[in-house]
Amino acid sequence: MESDEIYFLSITEASKLIADKQLSPVDVVTAHLKRIAQTDDTLNSFITLLSEESMEAAYKAEQDIMSGIYRGPLHGIPIGLKDLFFTKGVRTTAGSKILQDFVPAYDATVTEKMKEAGAIIMGKLQMHEFAYGSTGENPHYGPACNPWDIERVTGGSSSGSGSAVASGQCMGALGTDTGGSVRIPSSLCGIVGLKPSFGRVSRYGVYPLSWSLDTVGPMTRIVQDAALILNIIAGYDSRDTSSANRPVGDYTAVLGQDVKGLLIGIPQDFFFEIIDPEVKEAVYRAARVLEELGASVDEVSIPVLEHSLSISSNIQLTEAAEIHLDQLRESANDLSTDVRAKLEIGALIPGTEYIKAQRARRFFNRKMAEAMQKFDVLLAPTEPIGAPKFGEMTVRAGSGKEHNPSLLSRLTRPFNICGLPAISVPCGFTSSGLPIGMQLAGRLFDEATVLRVAHAYEQATDWHTKRPPI
Repeated sequence: MESDEIYFLSITEASKLIADKQLSPVDVVTAHLKRIAQTDDTLNSFITLLSEESMEAAYKAEQDIMSGIYRGPLHGIPIGLKDLFFTKGVRTTAGSKILQDFVPAYDATVTEKMKEAGAIIMGKLQMHEFAYGSTGENPHYGPACNPWDIERVTGGSSSGSGSAVASGQCMGALGTDTGGSVRIPSSLCGIVGLKPSFGRVSRYGVYPLSWSLDTVGPMTRIVQDAALILNIIAGYDSRDTSSANRPVGDYTAVLGQDVKGLLIGIPQDFFFEIIDPEVKEAVYRAARVLEELGASVDEVSIPVLEHSLSISSNIQLTEAAEIHLDQLRESANDLSTDVRAKLEIGALIPGTEYIKAQRARRFFNRKMAEAMQKFDVLLAPTEPIGAPKFGEMTVRAGSGKEHNPSLLSRLTRPFNICGLPAISVPCGFTSSGLPIGMQLAGRLFDEATVLRVAHAYEQATDWHTKRPPI
């Protein structure tokens, strides 16, 4: 098999070939290193590339598999990690100048789990500094570029994860999602991004941004690959105080089941107030596909959504400022302008305002839970626009101009507040050829239904088969 045939295989496809000994992990990693060499000068997806280490791991995986030791569907699969997951002996910068020489003494729990499953870590991926931004622009290591148009952002903060997966540099990646940072780049880069329920995946050894909002999730080219990775990384971890001790099943088991009888709600409040008409049309077209597959789709009013931005902002600003208080005091000049500004604002928010936001959050969560009693999933756009250009601070969305960084996280933040699982899947392209993503959110800890609906839609369409021009 030629390398250009290998690097756009899905994890599902490659793992079957590897398990059947028809494809060697060495050939897989070699093909991806070749792809990285061809494209990363342009895309800049990686902060740290582990070429030698990944080849050593590939030879070890090949030896094990040939000896009858097969660890499962991630064995021999090239994966990238956003550069805030601790990796023992490998620097973890969190996209910052301040941590440019930081080398952890231990692995994050999810890093451990991926290695134990036989995944091959190709390197550490670009990100918005300290995961605190929705565009992915980074003055310290340069931004990752969108493979659909290299003059445009990937979205953040898991920017390199988006470009690496979309361009075939990795078969999958891990990102983090505090206000949309898995789903934003997944939507703008035309791939799948899953934010699991808050507490479903351990955050131990993951550099934090917001204690009560941060979530770890997979970014892949197809839904089944996201389910495969979630099977590995989900589960209780006593080292993470927010980890949920809830049963974890096989998330691939429900894939292929039809969606007949499922109830899908389209919130009319908030999600369609500021939006490009092309995006709105694509999302409603996707809803019709699910109707044709047998689901019941109804519009629903959830007025509390209008408060999501103020609740999310107050919580995230305050918690981020507390986490980064030492950097703000001692190394403020080493912070990028946008991150420093947000940390300084957060440090000035009174504790009373933070308490008010958390009280409002409880009300918000109760109303969202009530809405979810009527529906199996909610359907909405992930992004109101296609990927904006670098440095574009205002963009047109519908009838007016909007502040770009705020706009990119506008539609993703509600599901971080209430901790519901949410996935972004490709559902079309703008007239400029930029990917459009649809967001599906489910009941707390019901990732299975979210994945089931996303997979059914994906298999009924061909958006996931499209490849960027780079």
